[in-house]
Amino acid sequence: MNKNKYSSLSRDEAKIGSAHRDCIDRAYRIPIFLSTTTHLNDRQQQFLNRLILEIENALLFPRTLPLSESYPESILTDIRRLVSSSYGMMAVNLRRFKIQTVELNEQTTPPTNLPTYPMWEGSVYSQVEPSMAFQFGLPLLLVREEDTDANNGIWAGGIAPLNLFIVWHSDTQTVDQFFRTPEWRSAFANWCAQVRNAFYIQTEPKFKYRCD
Repeated sequence: MNKNKYSSLSRDEAKIGSAHRDCIDRAYRIPIFLSTTTHLNDRQQQFLNRLILEIENALLFPRTLPLSESYPESILTDIRRLVSSSYGMMAVNLRRFKIQTVELNEQTTPPTNLPTYPMWEGSVYSQVEPSMAFQFGLPLLLVREEDTDANNGIWAGGIAPLNLFIVWHSDTQTVDQFFRTPEWRSAFANWCAQVRNAFYIQTEPKFKYRCD
């Protein structure tokens, strides 16, 4: 009887300990804004799942609209609210629309050559959300699927600092290969350090007593 009692008590303690560890993990995860799209093919979903795992293993908590966060306000206000309550931004721009430019509103001198091949575009929010985060001063990391918005907005060459930019060569690179590259590991480690620094800057008291 006593043996069963102690066995039951041990199981209860194990459950409590596991729940307590989960609670501690959540408490020490720093919130970041993960900007992405909800319209993904199977390979893109695999990439995003692995990316979220990388973020959580770094003890950061990814938040995104409208999956984990939702407010009864306009979309632009929702984005501003999430930006202002996060300590970093990771924007993932994945292929969404394949388009072909067929005409310009006006011709230039010398004439502008139209692209002869279709191009990929991502979500419109991949332009809006990172721009608002950069203006707010959040540490920023931009991850783009190859050829997505290559000449469009903040994802065009020369717009964002190069050290913020990582490209997934999805046609020739598996998900695991990407996350093993030195480029990703270095950029991600640097961004994580900036996020933690931003967290401590924002949460430390303005005045700290010290003895000289």
